[in-house]
Amino acid sequence: MVAPQHEGDAAAAAEQEDDDDDYFYDDDDDEPLLLMTTSVMLPQKTAPVTAEQNVLQTFFSHLGHFSYDKAKDNVEREKEANKTAGASWSSMLAALAHLAAAEKAYHSMSFLGQKQGGQSFFSRKDSIRTNYTSLYNELKKVVTTGRNATGGTAPHLEELLSHLSEQLCYFIQARMEIADFYEKMYTLSSQKFVNTEELVNILEAILKKYNSRFHHPILSPLENGFQLEVDVLVHLLKAQSLVFEWKFLLSLVNLHNAHTKLQSWGQIFEKQKETKKHLFGGQSQKAVQPPHLFSWLLKFKNILLAKFSFYFHEALSRQTSEMKTLTAKTNPDYFGKISSFIRKYDAVNVSLIFDNRGSESFQGHGYHHPDSYREAPKGVDQYPAVVSLPFERPAVHWPNVIMIMTEKSADLNTLEKVVHFYDEKVQSTYFLTRPEPHFTIVIIFDSKKSERDSHFVSFLNELSQSLKTSRVYASLKPGSKS
Repeated sequence: MVAPQHEGDAAAAAEQEDDDDDYFYDDDDDEPLLLMTTSVMLPQKTAPVTAEQNVLQTFFSHLGHFSYDKAKDNVEREKEANKTAGASWSSMLAALAHLAAAEKAYHSMSFLGQKQGGQSFFSRKDSIRTNYTSLYNELKKVVTTGRNATGGTAPHLEELLSHLSEQLCYFIQARMEIADFYEKMYTLSSQKFVNTEELVNILEAILKKYNSRFHHPILSPLENGFQLEVDVLVHLLKAQSLVFEWKFLLSLVNLHNAHTKLQSWGQIFEKQKETKKHLFGGQSQKAVQPPHLFSWLLKFKNILLAKFSFYFHEALSRQTSEMKTLTAKTNPDYFGKISSFIRKYDAVNVSLIFDNRGSESFQGHGYHHPDSYREAPKGVDQYPAVVSLPFERPAVHWPNVIMIMTEKSADLNTLEKVVHFYDEKVQSTYFLTRPEPHFTIVIIFDSKKSERDSHFVSFLNELSQSLKTSRVYASLKPGSKS
């Protein structure tokens, strides 16, 4: 290389030398063949995992597996073994022990159904809110201490604890909002009809508000569990709303999504085993029992699945010859209950009628392409039998059924009365009730039946109450009979 004559030339030459060192050149075209950089060729150095980080990772791993007692015991042992530890670490360990206890209470749902600020000094609702609020204040102190730390023996630990505490504060705020949401659901269980779209909007707003607010890798078990829980709840509430609107495909998609996420969540318990020692020696293992909240979400899904199987029985029957066997596995088995009732009391027909007046999207059973066109139904076709047992709807009775629905609409719209009508001309009796808006159940007999017959009234009341899937909200409270 020619020696540079000027300072600028020297800089350029030095740069060219650096470039020559970074590449191998082909003799023919001077094109670089291989980039040789220090960052590529040398392994990256990673900071060693400290003992404190190991404690934190173990703690949150236990919480992610719902092992609250293990998580609490571990941090309490750590605190006892390191009494001379810094103030921030000691404060963090104390806060984590309180977090484990609060999470256990949250997932048990024991705070539901208690009056806030109620007469009892030990009001559980106040207790869990007080616990989370106190925990929030504890963590805020750790955040402040870490930010104000100017030195010390472990500045990186102070920074980590401050960062984690700040994100945990967001997690606690999210927890309290979801706890309030469950409280709202519980209070709605006594209503005749619940607008689930409003509930979905509340949940989605909470998800959006706290999106990526507690994203640190150490907190990933908490973040994953929170996301799974809320996702499952959103899918179930959407499915509940869509079944009510008699939308087959979207109902199915949301039920499937909830089922898939619950399965992945449930694997946590299947992989864990509890060892039980027997009195006379030996021991056995059994799977860890899931907390009440998980069991309730599973119950909610199964109830919606039973209702879905009933409301879309005809569309599903086209896909399998084993429908009777499949519905027998649902709880409750609406198809089986109604079939047994028909055989026992010799009913001509039991139908679930969908009033689709004003619904421009109605096209009939099953899935229809969004761009497909079908003329809006008219006359009696505005009241199709979406379920008809034991056979197709009895056309000869349908004008009578529609007339009764029209004349007795005020009673039916209370969503709790059973309407009785006897037609002397055709010697037939009709019992009707409405479990929810747009849907009516009718039982038809080819003989005179008394309106006081408790067998028929009780059957319709029980069936109607069961189809009001909002009743399952009451079972959020542990020990509920709903």
